[in-house]
Amino acid sequence: MRSKVQWASAMALAATAFTALLSAQGSGAEASDMIPSPAKQEPAVEFVSKPVVQPLATDEDAGTDETSESSATDMQPTASSLLQLVSEQSMPGKLGREMRCLAGAIYFEARGETLEGQLAVGRVIVNRAASSRFPDSYCGVVYQRSQFSFVRGRSMPKIRERSEAWRRAVAIAQIAKADSWVSPAKGALFFHAARISPNWRLTRVGRIDNHIFYR
Repeated sequence: MRSKVQWASAMALAATAFTALLSAQGSGAEASDMIPSPAKQEPAVEFVSKPVVQPLATDEDAGTDETSESSATDMQPTASSLLQLVSEQSMPGKLGREMRCLAGAIYFEARGETLEGQLAVGRVIVNRAASSRFPDSYCGVVYQRSQFSFVRGRSMPKIRERSEAWRRAVAIAQIAKADSWVSPAKGALFFHAARISPNWRLTRVGRIDNHIFYR
């Protein structure tokens, strides 16, 4: 009797297992979800180091810096001689007080001399105005006591403003102020007429026309 019961139980268990197996095969999606599948193998990532070269910009890409070019051109000398540079200067309609003092000193001190001699005189006044040893303006330098023999008190003699000598003096004053031509007495702070010998203990720069210049 017991063996029959055991046999019946074994048969029932086998039937249950067979039924479960048939149920699992009935749905492909569910069955596949239950079975682990191998992960898809992705190709390994590789890094290749290569130099990155950026091409230089061309004029078409970046355009032309007209401001820089014009500034560089302005810095170049445009005259081949001091005479040409003088001829290129325009005569202002009205001179300011400072420029009148500078041009007046050139006119009275050196109007009968060469353009180089006039420029040297003008540059002395400009150099003095820039030096801490003298007044800081052209008029202050020119009217400083006992410096220029043409000065009477705080005034100059009358200038013939329609003369060619005055126009040249104004042009030289403009050049001296702008330092647009190298002075033949570069760096000079003093000068005197060649006819006198004050025995100054200064460094002599040289003689130009009728004046001797010193630092």
